[in-house]
Amino acid sequence: MNLLTVFAHPFTDKYPAAVMRAFHAPFLEAGHCIDVLDLHREGFDPRFTAQDHAHFWGAAVSPEIAAMHRRVEKAERLAFVFPVYWWSMPALMKGWIERVFTGGWAYQFGDGVEDRGKKPLSSLLGNVPTTLIGIAGASQRTYEKYGYDQAMRTQLDVGIFAYCGITDVQSHLIYDAEGDHNAPIREQGLQQAHDIGSTFLSEHRVIRNAKEDHLRARR
Repeated sequence: MNLLTVFAHPFTDKYPAAVMRAFHAPFLEAGHCIDVLDLHREGFDPRFTAQDHAHFWGAAVSPEIAAMHRRVEKAERLAFVFPVYWWSMPALMKGWIERVFTGGWAYQFGDGVEDRGKKPLSSLLGNVPTTLIGIAGASQRTYEKYGYDQAMRTQLDVGIFAYCGITDVQSHLIYDAEGDHNAPIREQGLQQAHDIGSTFLSEHRVIRNAKEDHLRARR
């Protein structure tokens, strides 16, 4: 099995990287392949460029983005590991999605650009099992009190991934990551990440449909 993990944190010796390693451990123990797309280490530019804009309106995709497409296409599982910034993923990771999840590759209206806004949407990515692990500084109670957790799932699981055809997606939050007083909780978070990896890897895992779950909850 090939796992592609997109990672966004400037350091490899801090807690988010430890969470990623804990998540990867079951895959490595089982002999699977992992492609870590470390956005900081690879120097990915998250800014939507003039060439990206031209592609949005029908020009060819840039070689840089085409190479990212190939890495995603090789993956049999997708994972995104990131610190939560302002109740969402970092701008670097959001910019990666904005540039890489392109029209004609991740989604399409009708037969192409001319049908945008006129014809129905087709989701093109295919239902690749996907998991998101956000490392949160605040407590679970804070997220639930203000609905930040649900807002993130609506935006990310449904608004991005299900929109492009990945409905088998689940977001996880590891809470209370900041401060020396939370050191014991961070250890629990590493175990949580390991457990997420084991479940995500299992052939007996429950296949989710985030879009249906979201709409059912709103009825």
